[in-house]
Amino acid sequence: MSRINNSARDPLLCYVTDRRSLPDFELGKARETLLSKIQAAARAGVDWIQIREKDLSGRDCTSLAQEVLLRAAKSPARNGASARILVNDRLDVALSERAGGVHLGEKSLPPSEARRLVNAVIPSQDFLIGASCHSLEAARSAASDGADYLFFGPIFTTPSKAAFGAPQSLERLGEVCRAVSIPVLAIGGITLENAPDCLAAGAAGIAAIRLFQNARDIFSPVQSLRKLTR
Repeated sequence: MSRINNSARDPLLCYVTDRRSLPDFELGKARETLLSKIQAAARAGVDWIQIREKDLSGRDCTSLAQEVLLRAAKSPARNGASARILVNDRLDVALSERAGGVHLGEKSLPPSEARRLVNAVIPSQDFLIGASCHSLEAARSAASDGADYLFFGPIFTTPSKAAFGAPQSLERLGEVCRAVSIPVLAIGGITLENAPDCLAAGAAGIAAIRLFQNARDIFSPVQSLRKLTR
């Protein structure tokens, strides 16, 4: 059974990081810029922040996770809640730093095995295990294997173009949402303009990089998305 309430009307918002896409990455200043954006996202009230920096070594990923957790804890949203920090793929880092969860790819560790390891280390901790999926079959498999939530996509390959054509990709999103009982977040080219279509299809929320990371003032997109209902 998922540890997340799938009946809540407010959409779940997840900022997925990508420091390599920041303008100052080549200048070697991306880490501090990324941390500033993460801190702003936490203050703006995003629910989750997923550290998705696949090129980092275990040591560097651990260092980044430590700083992200520290800044998020010191930057609660206006309602007093702190953003949950998820670590992409690196269960070892998520466990060692007591993050809020791990996000697994389709070729990563199965959710059931991840849960077994989590229970062996921190059995009483509130720890989410999410999974990415790109098909109905993969979504059903991850849900039945114990994932707490799913990312499904890409819905849109660009802000104006869907991965399978807008109607088809949204239809597939709806099929996945109806097929599983755990929350499904839409990902891939999500904008303020197409986010309502994803929620209307049944998504419990949205996950995005550019929508949050490229915003001059992250409060603006978060506030706009908070006005939407499922």
